[in-house]
Amino acid sequence: MTLSLEYRPFELALEQPFETAQGTISTRRGFLIRAERDGVIGIGEATPLAGWTESEADCRDALDRAVDAAPAGSDAALEAVDGTAAARHGVALAVADLFATRSARPLYQYLGDGTRTARVPLNATLGDGDVETTVDAASRAVSRGFRCCKLKVGKRPLEADLERVRRVRSAVGGDIELRVDANGAWTFEEARHAIDAFADVDLAIVEQPLPAGALEGHAALRGYGPKIALDEGILEHGVDAICTAQAADVLVLKPMALGGLDVAREVIAWTDEMGLETLVTTTIDGVVARTAAVHLAAAIPDVPACGLATGDLLATDLGPDPVIIDKGSGVVPQAKGLGIGDLWGEHA
Repeated sequence: MTLSLEYRPFELALEQPFETAQGTISTRRGFLIRAERDGVIGIGEATPLAGWTESEADCRDALDRAVDAAPAGSDAALEAVDGTAAARHGVALAVADLFATRSARPLYQYLGDGTRTARVPLNATLGDGDVETTVDAASRAVSRGFRCCKLKVGKRPLEADLERVRRVRSAVGGDIELRVDANGAWTFEEARHAIDAFADVDLAIVEQPLPAGALEGHAALRGYGPKIALDEGILEHGVDAICTAQAADVLVLKPMALGGLDVAREVIAWTDEMGLETLVTTTIDGVVARTAAVHLAAAIPDVPACGLATGDLLATDLGPDPVIIDKGSGVVPQAKGLGIGDLWGEHA
């Protein structure tokens, strides 16, 4: 039998609105995708986000093309969505879930060439609250077993952020890994001062300290203690340019923004050869894409803590979350494929 594709729109409410460069977002809108071949089903998710992927309208148009192309096979369906990251992610995930289910393997084993990582270490994201709020969030995360905390910085004066990070370090002790993410908010001078000032709190990673375009600046910040991670910079420059400029120690991969788990796997294989670390996060996706990202992370040997504990940011979701968070790790589903079941009937 030939491949068939269907899709349906969805809208998920957030627990609290969040700010992006394009404005305030209070919901996540996207498309649930169902692939079927020979009676085997695969589920995917395409959840576009302004600034990271194509628009919702362009995503829908690409999915229409994929539906029309699907009877010619999965390659034709993927070719139809080429250049639209979220749509391609959704179609590629549905196809991968179908194939992994047909092979009777969990998706991470299907992706990982025999890798058998049953748990993925996760970081707790503490947000950008005031000192007391941040310290309380860090303490609660550590009490739940998280061994890595990431603080959002850059929206307040630098000295205020320095105080927040120092207070968190004092509260959680020296054994917890701390990271900060500036989302490109600092100038080079601010970033250099921050890295020097953070020396006494033993930061592991400073993520996107400068705007995405500043490859030379990021390269100049390396070697002073914490590792430099790029997130937004990957989409603007590509991995080639980042490696050539020696602008990062770590790449933060968002499968939805990259265009699929298969694309992310290619990036991981290449950066491993270049000596770069990779970790996986999401664009605040629904449970289908979030679970897929956990499977991707599980297919990376010795993966560092990843930013995948984001389900509690959503007030509503596409279905139950099959990933159990236990002692700061995500327990990877061991059922066939994604391990999430067929959610199609729940969104009829």
